[in-house]
Parts: sequence; C-alpha cells; structure tokens
Amino acid sequence: MNITHLSTSDVKGGAAISAYRLHRGLLLAQQESSMLVLHKASQDETVVEFFPPTDLGSRIKRRFRRRAIVRDAKEYEGRKPSGYEVFSDERSPFGQSILPQIGPCDIVHLHWVASFLDYDSFFRVIPHEKPVVWTLHDMNPVTGGCHYDMECGRHQQGCHACPQLGSTHAKDLAAEIWARKLAIVSQVPLHRLCLVTPSRWLGRVAKGSRLFARFRVETIPYGIDLDAFAPRDPSVARDVLGIPRDAKVVLFVAEIVDNARKGYAQLMTALSRCSKELEGLWLLSVGHKGARGPEGMRGSHLSHIDNERFLSLVYSAADVFVIPSLQDNLPNTVLEALACGVPVVGFDVGGIPDMVREGETGRLVKRGDIDGLRRAIVELLQSLELRHGLSRKAREVAVEEYALRRQAEAYTDLYATLV
Repeated sequence: MNITHLSTSDVKGGAAISAYRLHRGLLLAQQESSMLVLHKASQDETVVEFFPPTDLGSRIKRRFRRRAIVRDAKEYEGRKPSGYEVFSDERSPFGQSILPQIGPCDIVHLHWVASFLDYDSFFRVIPHEKPVVWTLHDMNPVTGGCHYDMECGRHQQGCHACPQLGSTHAKDLAAEIWARKLAIVSQVPLHRLCLVTPSRWLGRVAKGSRLFARFRVETIPYGIDLDAFAPRDPSVARDVLGIPRDAKVVLFVAEIVDNARKGYAQLMTALSRCSKELEGLWLLSVGHKGARGPEGMRGSHLSHIDNERFLSLVYSAADVFVIPSLQDNLPNTVLEALACGVPVVGFDVGGIPDMVREGETGRLVKRGDIDGLRRAIVELLQSLELRHGLSRKAREVAVEEYALRRQAEAYTDLYATLV
C-alpha cells in the first residue's frame, strides 16, 4: 500500500516527530510510505521537501494569499495575552500548488499541517479522488485557530470572542476561521475522511465537535522505537551528564520550557516545597530556552536533543519524570520515559491517563493541584522499592502497548478498510 504523509515538518516538534516515527514504522512493516513536508530537517531520502512553484503567476498568488492572512491577524497584535501558543489560520499561502507534489498514492495521510495545507484547496479536490486519514496531534483542526483551548470549550458549537486573541467580539477571526472550516468539511464525502486521535481524550473532543462529529474517529496511540528508548545504566548516565550518583533527580522535558501549558511554573512551585523535605534534589531539564529552578536547588539544563539514544540516556539518569501539563494530547515525552523505565508523575489531563496508570506506571493528581504534585514527587523519591516496581511496569506497558510495530499494524489495518 502506498501512503503519502503531509506534515509541516518531519522532525521539528512533537507532532512532527510522531508523524515521522509512524512513517518509519510503516516502512519497517513493508509499506510504501513517503512524507511531503514544508520544512525538512532530517536527511531521510523518503522525506520530500515541498518547493512552491516559481513562475510569476504562482508567486503573485502566494503574495496576495499571504497578505490576506497577515492582514486578518494584524488586528489582534498587541491584544493577545501572553502564555498562549501559536494561533493558526486554515488558509495557506500555497493554495492548490501542494496538490501536484503529492504524487500517486492509495492514501493521503494528514498530520500537523498548520501554515502548510490550505483546507479549501485540498478538501475540494483530494477527498473526491482518494481516502484521507487525518491524525489529530492537537485540537487545532476542530477550533477557530488555537491548538489547545485551555478549557475554553467554544469550539464545540462555534468559536467566538476568543480569549487567545484577546477578543470579546462574536465575529472575530476565530469565528471566521471556524465558520470557513465548517463550510469546507461539510462538503467532504463521509466515506472519504477518517480521523485518528492518539488519545481517547482527543477522540472525545473530535466527536463532540460540530466540525467532525459525523466522520469516523478511531483512536490509535503513538508508537516508539523500543531499542532506541530503553533503560540505560543510571550510574553511567549520571556520570556522562555530570550529575552526582546519589542525587534525587527530577526530569522535565518540553520543546519550549517556558510554554505555560506545559506547567513549568507549577512544577517550580512544587519543587520549591519539595526541597524542604528532601536533600540532594536535582532538577534536570531539556528543551529550548533555559530553565531556572527554585532558588538554592542544584540542577542542569540541556537544549533540544535530536539523538534518540542519547535522549534515552538522559531519561535513564532520572529517578522520576514529571509532566505537569495543564492540557495535552499523548505527550511523546511520557512514552519515552515509560520506555526507559522511568516512573511518571503528572496532572490527570488529556491523554496522560492513557499512559500513566495510577500505582502502576506512576502517580496522577488533579489538574493544578500543586501540593498533590509535591506529595507524589516526594513519595516516589523517598521509596526506592516503589520506584523500582513502577519502573518495571512502565517498561512492560511500553513494550506491550506502544511498540512502533503495533502502531504500524493498526494503521495498516485502518488503511485497508478505506482503500
């Protein structure tokens, strides 16, 4: 079977990494898989970078389309509250120029396509020719532009007065984008589009949306390379990273450390309280933009890491991995920690409970419960026996449920029902 994946990037960002891992898993399963991306960062020959046409007519169209998108967003400059993530229009400067580069295939598989795919141009043509599978890596396809609604909930019936735009108007940009999306997807034949969500939570979000409630929605978790992500010798890992062997190491990983949704501020508050109960606490953080721990706490920070085997060494240096996200899909970081046999502590939100089973692979507390987060961290760090039990179960769950092979097989079975 021949599958073409469309993604804004191949390996930059959690959604892109997830798409690329699936692509590699399908190749290992002897499927004909390729990726078409706007920004290529890997050296993989099966990933093709999109090049927009350079003729005069195409350049003029792109310029006008880009100006329209920028003009509509400009009204909200200076009004958007801080702490929110990117806000994405369903339009793209590239219009129909993407379609000829997709090439012959049996299935078109969409992933995170913000700023790349133009909904109107794509859905007016492709769904009538071949089946489309769309893996939702966040909430953006069902909203008026945000990628996580932070419990706003307006997307269910129609976005308006968007808090992430700093808007109080019923007919703001979010309302316009949502209305255009509804008009576009309403014309898509029912049997031509299937949505896939990595988490059960996002599946409920999709089914509860007016945009996609009528379409088939399946839940297929992400897969992970269990050879690349595996438990390593913690003493060696700490020696390599310059961490004392007797330290109590808490690990935090995020693409952008100070992303408010990822809960770094909540973690810092919890750790500042932990330091009064625990000696030798060490904060190990990974991601863009440096992390600053509570005053007086020892720690180290690593910038973004591309090498998966080295990243597994980083996980293996930790006693506990903390995921204090306030809203999230199925974070790759949790899968990676489990595969490396690291117990996980986090908030009970989104798809995190799919992976973190209370008392089996880690501890979960109510969203925003900082004192509960503190207690869970302290409990794990104080009990070596408890950590070892959770560690064994974490690796076991990763092997049994999140192997890359298992994910590829599930998608292959899905494709077969659509072709």
